[in-house]
Amino acid sequence: MEPLWKPSLSDINSSNLHHYRLYLKQKYNLVFGDYHELWQWSVDSTELFWASIWDFFEVKSSQDFSSVTDGEQMPKTKWFNNSKLNYVENIFKNKNNGFPAIISLSESRIAKETTWSELEKEVAAIQAVFKNCGIEKGDRIAAFVPNSVESSIALLATLSTGAIWSSCSPDFGVESVIDRFLQIQPKILIATNGYEYNGKKYPKTNEVVEIIEKITSIEVVIWIDFIQAAIPETRVRNLIWDDCLKEESNGLFFEQMDFNDPIWILYSSGTTGLPKAITHSHGGMLLEHLKYLSLQNDVKVGERFFWYSTTGWMMWNFVHASLLVGATAVIYDGSPAYPNLEFLWKLADEHRINHFGTSAPFLVACMKANLDIKAKYNLQNLRSIGSTGSPLPPEAFDYVYNNIKENLWLCSMSGGTDVCTAFVGSCIERAVYRSEIQCRALGVSLEVWNESGESVLQEMGEMVLTKPMPCMPIYFWNDIDFQRYNASYFELYPNVWRHGDWIEVSAHDGLIIYGRSDATLNRHGVRIGTAEIYNVVNQFKEIKDSLVVNLELKGGAHYMPIFIEMNDGLVLEESLIQEVKNQLKSQYSPRHVPDEFIAVEQIPYTISGKKMEGPVKKILLNMNLEKAYNKDAMRNPESMDFFIKMRDEKGFEI
Repeated sequence: MEPLWKPSLSDINSSNLHHYRLYLKQKYNLVFGDYHELWQWSVDSTELFWASIWDFFEVKSSQDFSSVTDGEQMPKTKWFNNSKLNYVENIFKNKNNGFPAIISLSESRIAKETTWSELEKEVAAIQAVFKNCGIEKGDRIAAFVPNSVESSIALLATLSTGAIWSSCSPDFGVESVIDRFLQIQPKILIATNGYEYNGKKYPKTNEVVEIIEKITSIEVVIWIDFIQAAIPETRVRNLIWDDCLKEESNGLFFEQMDFNDPIWILYSSGTTGLPKAITHSHGGMLLEHLKYLSLQNDVKVGERFFWYSTTGWMMWNFVHASLLVGATAVIYDGSPAYPNLEFLWKLADEHRINHFGTSAPFLVACMKANLDIKAKYNLQNLRSIGSTGSPLPPEAFDYVYNNIKENLWLCSMSGGTDVCTAFVGSCIERAVYRSEIQCRALGVSLEVWNESGESVLQEMGEMVLTKPMPCMPIYFWNDIDFQRYNASYFELYPNVWRHGDWIEVSAHDGLIIYGRSDATLNRHGVRIGTAEIYNVVNQFKEIKDSLVVNLELKGGAHYMPIFIEMNDGLVLEESLIQEVKNQLKSQYSPRHVPDEFIAVEQIPYTISGKKMEGPVKKILLNMNLEKAYNKDAMRNPESMDFFIKMRDEKGFEI
């Protein structure tokens, strides 16, 4: 297989990874022939590797560590014992007024560039407000806000104060927000009075009032006026963001945190129960983000790093990690398809973005719309495109190089909310091959295990991690005795992290992801990754989206339907079905052909953009609806009505 892209010698020699290699040679006399050897050392010598990351990046700390780990097995490993530091202090050591710290873009607001000096001043002002409100180390500050510079300032003010951050985007249903924030009992809520999406304004004051009434721990609300609407009176103290920015401050200070102290709380999707309140460590996130943004993504001082996200997705936290390496964080609030699919590419061109991050479905949508981006936009500053959220189909790899930019580093990556980073991703030293993620990230002891629990290469299996990482959750909030934590990752293999992805290590030592293992189609004893089927279906421009499940029924029978959402105005005809079947047979096997093709109006998704194969399967297999899925965790809950009706009509026997 010929690569789609190869790095130049200049790319390699000017990279952050190259400088890290030079550091290892100088300090430890370590020399590695290729990236695989470097990766192997990073997982064989866990403590030395992570200590080298601390030293290489010159982590600013008020107290050095006494040991790298305490020797405990996952999940209770403690890292960099006795050290004290602050994530935000390590951001502001990079302040440089030669370029912006943050560029904030949206559908309708004027683009705003915030200098490092402005950022420091405004973070200090909000920090002073927090202190005046009685916020102390370990208190929780929750945010129900759009992706804006105000939200970024609030995040940095929270972390610098030693408080714990948690956020939901304003498109979350009110019950979904309450399900999350009620668990953590925040003292302060930072809230929006509304937001804009797809050209429309959505007021949110009623929802905020309901949140305040339900979560009695909230003492103060800081309102951000996004839609020029009235701010209501509430039972708690009401502050206005613009007034808070005028708060007098003695300058920004950095509360010194233990390495293993919590930094923020992220949440699982909550589609089948109460969302898990995933709590990460201050130091773990600092080291991991330094490593990934610099050594895997090769983000450099002064470069502009963008990733389309909302405040309810871990990639929002990840975007701000670009500040750690002295880059400019570029954020965007709004729909990625408004006023059209070209708009984000237009912004990338205008604002000279160097690293453009998005989701696999967005690239697929651009492909299906036949957008010829390179014919319309220069993108001369664009070095890389990042893709995550779901496996990127092979045709989308081709599309990027044919229609966006030829000399471009395509950085497909996969990780998750669980670790707020990627396990597998990019390497500037390696070529990009069609369908493949380039490498296992440094320090990630990732293996592929077959059904016998044996490590395999060039064979599909379970993705597991055999050694701990500093970015693994320190716990789930309120999870007594690690019960939910162990059930989530360690139930199948004791002391081995099972992530839940169906994956393969390729002949190039790259990674191919076939989908979630809990959604794997186990058909008559043959396991099929859902991504294989989606790869074929995505080739048909008439089809907007699809979802496939396999039901194991009474008497050993199998039923594998695929649900098809057609593009506007088109009908699912037998001729198209036959074409899809033929392609599935020729590209994969007859076993990949679904038993039935069923047209639906919508494919169900979580708010964070995950396709809901598992809940659909549970509904069709007659699981109690309250246990099968959570409406408030969905982007389009009405889509489930079809599957409930189908279940009632079919009456599947299991």
